[in-house]
Amino acid sequence: MGKNLTKRSEDYSKWYNELVVKANLAENSGVRGCMVIKPYGYAIWEKMQAALDAMFKETGHENAYFPIFIPKSYLSKEASHVEGFAKECAVVTHYRLKNAEDGSGIVVDEDAKLEEELIVRPTSETIIWDTFGKWIQSYRDLPLKINQWANVVRWEMRTRLFLRTSEFLWQEGHTAHATEKEAIEEAETILNIYSEFAESHMAVPVIRGTKTPGERFAGALETYCIEALMQDGKALQAGTSHFLGQNFAKAFDVQFDTKDGQRDYVWATSWGVSTRLVGALIMTHSDDNGLVLPPKLAPIQVVIVPIYKGEEQLEAISAEVRPVLEALKAKGISVKYDNRDTHKPGFKFNEYELKGVPVRLAIGPRDMENKTFEVARRDTLEKRVIPSEGIAEYISTLLEEMQEAIFAKARDFRDAHITEVDSYEEFKEVLNSKGGFISAHWDGTDATEQRIKDDTKATIRCIPMDPASNPGACIVTGKPSAYRVLFAKAY
Repeated sequence: MGKNLTKRSEDYSKWYNELVVKANLAENSGVRGCMVIKPYGYAIWEKMQAALDAMFKETGHENAYFPIFIPKSYLSKEASHVEGFAKECAVVTHYRLKNAEDGSGIVVDEDAKLEEELIVRPTSETIIWDTFGKWIQSYRDLPLKINQWANVVRWEMRTRLFLRTSEFLWQEGHTAHATEKEAIEEAETILNIYSEFAESHMAVPVIRGTKTPGERFAGALETYCIEALMQDGKALQAGTSHFLGQNFAKAFDVQFDTKDGQRDYVWATSWGVSTRLVGALIMTHSDDNGLVLPPKLAPIQVVIVPIYKGEEQLEAISAEVRPVLEALKAKGISVKYDNRDTHKPGFKFNEYELKGVPVRLAIGPRDMENKTFEVARRDTLEKRVIPSEGIAEYISTLLEEMQEAIFAKARDFRDAHITEVDSYEEFKEVLNSKGGFISAHWDGTDATEQRIKDDTKATIRCIPMDPASNPGACIVTGKPSAYRVLFAKAY
């Protein structure tokens, strides 16, 4: 199986697009800007979903589901929110089709126009807060902590598989609280969950921080984020958590009876991560040979490939492999025994290397005689011959080591690509030659932030959480700055 992948050093974007398709993760669909997530790609998303869902439920969140259609009037109730999404909305105007009178095909029935247009959800704050108004009456109903797994539509003109598509899958959490303090604590709790998931499951190191006012979610008072660095030196926003204040509660008149008998508006948060995390996983770890998947998120953690001639040898090898399969499964390790007779071992080796299966075991007649397996790890491509006795324990330990090693490699790369600069000239030089995160002083104004973006296409990715006091001068205006922020070009 020839991979024929473009090298990352030659064309990183082309390498990414080829890898997504050749590794059978996803493909473009017949609908412009939308993708088909194939079984192997969806299996990665399912593992992400399962881990995150458990973390949400451990912190008191419940899953629910809300309509995909939102009345246009709902979106109009929160001014900054509608302004932030207006250009990305898909709109339903009619509810019926009919056959054209001239026989040319199906047309929209002009007599079936909706009284009010419906927006295909770009995000669910408005429909959920209309519902929360019915659910919340008293402080006894709080906190209300709801999550939904859903799809959303944001009409994108320039799309890329997983990273940016017109329709994508995600989770979106929406919570209501009695106090401002509780809502802020909730937003920060979710930020910590996202950070822990990214680092412990995805093996992707992230920087936790807040967005500038110009980069905040539409309708939020504060947006918390985790930022990751891809191998091409560009940043990727991997998750966001928003403190919404009382904006949506006031827009939808969601009030509650407080403990002291007063009426007050609830305090809100919303937060989400999407299938773009699959793109982050690919771009952080993978190499010119294909995917490199951290064991915790690999659909197949171990593959066993028999090397044989004839049915008799295959039966003997299968008998040797059977107890190993059982021992690995008993340890909760996902394992596949690829005994297909339609493909040669070399093809299978290439296939599983391309698909990023963490560990490959090979066994042939000589291994049978010696009571050994050849063990190949995907991250380093290292091969070892290991005794079959105790192989399950060895593999279990190896997978843990690989999870840690993959994270350490990504962290070292990230740390080596955080550069402090003190002048605009140095900023531009580092941005163009090295890339990565650039730590620099900024005067805190929208005008300077926009100027840097217009000049260089770099944006402020985040203001790091609890930034250390480090007085300096803005690299553009020379005005005082209390601390450094992180810039980068980004996806």
